[in-house]
Amino acid sequence: MFNFMKKKPKAETPQQRAERDSAVDKVLLGYEVGTVSIATMVTGLERDGQVLTLDLRLPKDSNPEQIQQELGQLLHPHGIRTIHMNVRLPADAKGAGASLPKAPPKSMPKTTDAMATHAKPATQADQEPTSSEPPITKAAPTQASLAAHPRIRHIIVVASGKGGVGKSTTTVNIALALQKLGNRVGVLDADIYGPSMPTMLGVADIKPELENEQFVPVEAHSMAMLSIGSLLDSDNTPVAWRGPKATGALMQLYNQTNWPQLDYLVIDMPPGTGDIQLTLAQRIPVTGAVIVTTPQHVALMDAQKGVEMFHKTNIPVLGVVENMALHTCSNCNHTEAIFGSGGGEFIAEQYQVPLLGQLPLASGIRAQVDKGVPSVLADDEFASYYLSIAKNIEANIAKFAKPVDDKRIF
Repeated sequence: MFNFMKKKPKAETPQQRAERDSAVDKVLLGYEVGTVSIATMVTGLERDGQVLTLDLRLPKDSNPEQIQQELGQLLHPHGIRTIHMNVRLPADAKGAGASLPKAPPKSMPKTTDAMATHAKPATQADQEPTSSEPPITKAAPTQASLAAHPRIRHIIVVASGKGGVGKSTTTVNIALALQKLGNRVGVLDADIYGPSMPTMLGVADIKPELENEQFVPVEAHSMAMLSIGSLLDSDNTPVAWRGPKATGALMQLYNQTNWPQLDYLVIDMPPGTGDIQLTLAQRIPVTGAVIVTTPQHVALMDAQKGVEMFHKTNIPVLGVVENMALHTCSNCNHTEAIFGSGGGEFIAEQYQVPLLGQLPLASGIRAQVDKGVPSVLADDEFASYYLSIAKNIEANIAKFAKPVDDKRIF
């Protein structure tokens, strides 16, 4: 008896999944609409085997049919056989709010199913003229829908509600402390507008190499490090980018980098709760967040906003680090809580998360990062504080580990 049933495609191996995801990312990053990468116009992306689903917000003068055809041609060699596209155009554009047709125009090549588009039909609300762009028809990605990176066991984001609380200094020392505990560690500097990791790690003059169109992270004290700062012409070059371009750059640093096998990727987030933070929270599979604050009342109010953002995006808060808790005078050894006391404990108790540690306000910590040799690396009198924080993170992180599957959000 003959079996005329179509055979089910073999499940992708982790290696095949990573290679195909990388290929899709490269195509989207390299394909331009006008002079802008289409990657910055992607509001949702999901791949299930050979099927790619895209949500796009395109400029009014774009040609969706042409984009569909060209993406199909580019993605077909990488194993993408079907593309589902939901397109939204500005309200004043012709056909604004309408989705692509269910089948390609007759003039389009029919050599591959990847040219075929399946889209949700436009609703009445989509067709009514409005003074602003229509809403996106698909909900924003959630952490539950994001697959773990095939080569990264845990991704930790270090965040603060405001600038000036020592977040980056804390990030680099926590990363080095995790490494000192025997882990393979990488650092991604996501502070697009104020990248400082290259200087803090003493590799400001080293540029990342390109290998097969993938960034090769800079090696910094045996850690894999990548920062937008390593790609700029000089330390004084400003990053004057609007939100979409900045978030696109962040996703490129994450997706288009040949990260080695890592136990931890520690991400230094920009301060606040803006576009970059939300993009990272919705599109990168984060194991948990560490909140850095000072005891000062203003810093605590902003730290609370950061915790609330992570709760809304379903990212576990691993704990709070209270920086600049105490200062000891180098002349008289008098100890004083310059910024107040109890702030870190207050946040930890309010949100029922651990107080991972309290750090002193000390010129020695600042001096070490300025030299490119942070305290943990120098093994100075402050290194033990960061090692204690790293141990507390390790003790609680396993229960938040991400499961691995074949779905991915760009």
